[in-house]
Amino acid sequence: MTMPQAHEDAAAFWEGHYAKQTKPSGGRPSAILVRFAEGLVPGRALDLGCARGDDTIWLAKQGWEATGVDVAQSAIDAAQLAAEHAGVAERVGFARHDLNVSIPDGAFDLVSAMFLHSPGKFDRVAGLQRAASVVAPGGMLLIAAHGSRAPWSWADADTIYPTADEELAHLKLNQSEWNEVFVGPIERVASGPGGQTATVIDTVIALERQT
Repeated sequence: MTMPQAHEDAAAFWEGHYAKQTKPSGGRPSAILVRFAEGLVPGRALDLGCARGDDTIWLAKQGWEATGVDVAQSAIDAAQLAAEHAGVAERVGFARHDLNVSIPDGAFDLVSAMFLHSPGKFDRVAGLQRAASVVAPGGMLLIAAHGSRAPWSWADADTIYPTADEELAHLKLNQSEWNEVFVGPIERVASGPGGQTATVIDTVIALERQT
């Protein structure tokens, strides 16, 4: 993948990125999402940065009423087509949102942000704070971030990644409103764009909003 420029608009970068992807997505959901959502009672789910819809479609297959949002319309178009092919189009919805400025209205029983990183002009902390604001009482906020650098990453080799505790502190959430389900690192084997594999660390925050 081409290294993005620091000044590049995030929406323009991702629009170009997904517009180039002509092969169907692999359809495999995020391992962290499966681990933490598989045992939950299905309700309304919001998948932030849904890309081509793999996680959103998986949630729909588990019985969730799932909404996926992404900043790139090309990703949204691909996700809608994938949902139709998967036979779950009636249980999912996709919409374009720039999380710098907006998020879907309503309350959600699961809000998932899997690797919501972006080059250019994206205030990740503010976006995740918006995500927390739409979690329903008793619902889960699930965030996964990169905790180490994969060999194929565009990140600098000397990048220092925040810990889960540091990530949580940055969000400045009212601790009295949340129960910690899991906050820490999880190791997994990741697959790269060329089919290569590597062991990486994910930084995971799973919180339950108190009722």
